[in-house]
Amino acid sequence: MSSTSIGKYRWTICALLFFATTVNYLDRQVLSLLAPDLSKEFGWSNTDYANITAVFQFVYAIAMLFAGRLIDKIGTKAAYTLAIVIWSLGAVMHAFAIPAGEATVNVLSALGLAVVPVSVAGFMLSRAVLALGEAGNFPAAIKATAEYFPKHERSFATGIFNSGANIGAILAPLTVPWIAAKWGWQTAFIAIGAVGFVWMLFWEMLYAKPEHQRRMSKEELAYIQQHDTPAEPGAITSEKTSWLKLLTYRQTWAFVFGKFMTDGVWWFFLFWLPKYLEVQYKMQKTDIVLPLTVLYSMTMVGSIGGGYLPAYFMKQGMAPYTGRMRAMLLIALFPLVVLLAQPFGYISAWVPVLLIGIGASAHQAWSANIFTTVSDMFPKKAVASVVGIGGMAGGLGGVLVSKTGGWLFDYYKAAGSIQTGYAIMFSFCAVAYLVAWTVMKLLVPAHKDITDL
Repeated sequence: MSSTSIGKYRWTICALLFFATTVNYLDRQVLSLLAPDLSKEFGWSNTDYANITAVFQFVYAIAMLFAGRLIDKIGTKAAYTLAIVIWSLGAVMHAFAIPAGEATVNVLSALGLAVVPVSVAGFMLSRAVLALGEAGNFPAAIKATAEYFPKHERSFATGIFNSGANIGAILAPLTVPWIAAKWGWQTAFIAIGAVGFVWMLFWEMLYAKPEHQRRMSKEELAYIQQHDTPAEPGAITSEKTSWLKLLTYRQTWAFVFGKFMTDGVWWFFLFWLPKYLEVQYKMQKTDIVLPLTVLYSMTMVGSIGGGYLPAYFMKQGMAPYTGRMRAMLLIALFPLVVLLAQPFGYISAWVPVLLIGIGASAHQAWSANIFTTVSDMFPKKAVASVVGIGGMAGGLGGVLVSKTGGWLFDYYKAAGSIQTGYAIMFSFCAVAYLVAWTVMKLLVPAHKDITDL
């Protein structure tokens, strides 16, 4: 049956997920792009900045666990709407970080608790609200993909919507420094944060469960549900799946470890690259626009290509899990080039930019596949919950990476060799994927569907 006779509405949903992920990454990257200037304005150390980013990652991690549960319970549409409202409000809150920080410090002082600087407290509070909402994006998007795509198309669809992270990362340096230079850093947070409310209107108009979607043909619905088990005819139930039960499966732990080891790498690139370019190459304000635009443009190739790669192996006759793990092993080799970023960085700033771009591109390819392992192996009713558990692990890994980075950079800065701190962090980023793949393969050497939930 041709794609024309089947219908293509599922790709409209994929486009919505793509734009939501774009907005998600636009909102979270504003702070990192303004961090060099904000650090000077408010006197932040690397540890102060690490604490601000770590709050985002910690709240994101905990919220991911409950986001998956909430999405499985109330459904994709309502949960996604709630998530983007919260994270858009959190993004706008950054513009009012100073008054928010004053109120927070006053409350903490009244309670006799240790007080942090007003600016740090305000940005930490804003990051916490942003993280609370943004935690819903990926569990909801993976859930929507499981609802709207047959298994053999899910990694490609995931790669497409996941590339929204790269578009957001590209658009942010093109817009944020310019807005901040022209109208101030507060306006940058407000303008970027407001975009989410525009997306919400389209989501409300265009999304419904596949079986209730009037814009989709019966042929396309049948195509989507062709591999659903008899116990799972495409519908997403409100039946709860125990976290403890999910933790008894090796498949869950494989996903959890993979996320824990590798999510922090992406967080590190996203939050610390502007400061790295400033510290090592003296790039100021709009100087970082071109390097970051080129770097994140490279990641689009990884996101979409990485989603397609397993399909190539499957066409060669490999079973889905075998093809996916083969693809992930190849992908895990590419970040090794990041080991060369510092040794050859003396040549030009473009050397680490391009090498880190390859590593970041590999992360996006990895991400498209590791997410899909969940929807491949678990029934739809448990997908968001498992993604949430893994997301929590990834967020905690990100906290560890960020806090370690902040400590290393302050330590080696005091010693007069901050470049050594970056060399250590780049080394971890380079080998994390091979370690993750090895453990995942040991935990789940062969594919096995979860059928007893």
